[in-house]
Amino acid sequence: MAYAAEHADWLDRLDDELRRVTALVPELFCRVIAEACTRIPVLGKAETAARIDRLVEAGAWTDAVFALIELETPTWKLRRLIYADGQWLCSLSRQPNLPVDLDDIVEASHEASALAVLRAFVEARRRSSTAPGTMSAVPRVRPTSDQIICCDNFA
Repeated sequence: MAYAAEHADWLDRLDDELRRVTALVPELFCRVIAEACTRIPVLGKAETAARIDRLVEAGAWTDAVFALIELETPTWKLRRLIYADGQWLCSLSRQPNLPVDLDDIVEASHEASALAVLRAFVEARRRSSTAPGTMSAVPRVRPTSDQIICCDNFA
């Protein structure tokens, strides 16, 4: 449990730093990978990790962050990315097809779109690391042995 608390503190500090910076630089992106990612350090130079490296070298920050989300948090999907009042707002969701009111989303904002998406990724990592056990989109139902009812419509 102490590890989870330490990890949450790291993610809090990382999010504070991302909120304060004005532009994403390779060193900061590498720190995010080192502190918030678990799969990329293990993959080494696999194709997906190499793709992220190429995007960082090209300065394609938003694409690099989306590739990072796809690799590190495959259950989280982009729900929306909007620009309003000088800020980018990014929302990530585990179930983007649900209505917004019913969905459990993470949101983050920043003046730079890549940083808004990266902050949302850090929040998704925080939410994933503090979630008790694994979450399933399908509820578990206990079978009953008394009666079986057929609900098919044969009309």
